[in-house]
Amino acid sequence: MSSFASLRDPAPYHLLAYGTLLGSTIFQSFIGGVVAFRVLPRPQFASLQTKIFPVYFSLQTVLPIALYLTAPPSSPLTSSPVGGSTATALIAAMGVAGLANLVVVGPATTSVMKERKHQETRDGKKSYDAGPHSAEMQALNRKFAVMHGVSSAMNLVVLGAAVAYAFLIGARF
Repeated sequence: MSSFASLRDPAPYHLLAYGTLLGSTIFQSFIGGVVAFRVLPRPQFASLQTKIFPVYFSLQTVLPIALYLTAPPSSPLTSSPVGGSTATALIAAMGVAGLANLVVVGPATTSVMKERKHQETRDGKKSYDAGPHSAEMQALNRKFAVMHGVSSAMNLVVLGAAVAYAFLIGARF
């Protein structure tokens, strides 16, 4: 097969989509986000994350669709009923979790962050300063912690499903 003929083969696109999904998820979860949290003042960190997360969650939504659409004939999606249903479920889990973060959880978390900022102005105290905090700020901090936890759980679903999918792909090599 000539090198140009391989441009029509879905397998390289499938692997590129998978690599981008897994790589960006690992990087944002364990490197970029952690380093930014450690080195940036909290307001700048929050501002950075509110700009990065929509792009990141969009990738976690679109790339599973690309995986599904570029599944080559020898992929786990098409080669056996068991592998096919497992692979489809893993890809669906990645896409649904990314979509949930993109359209529901992420915007709700950002909204709570904005509410906390307004409450900080009313209280004259940052949400992350040592207590005691107003009852309103305590409620907002709890709500933010829950939303952040749900978003983190959705991110772990993407990561776990992507790693599991690696084992399905690896079994084909």
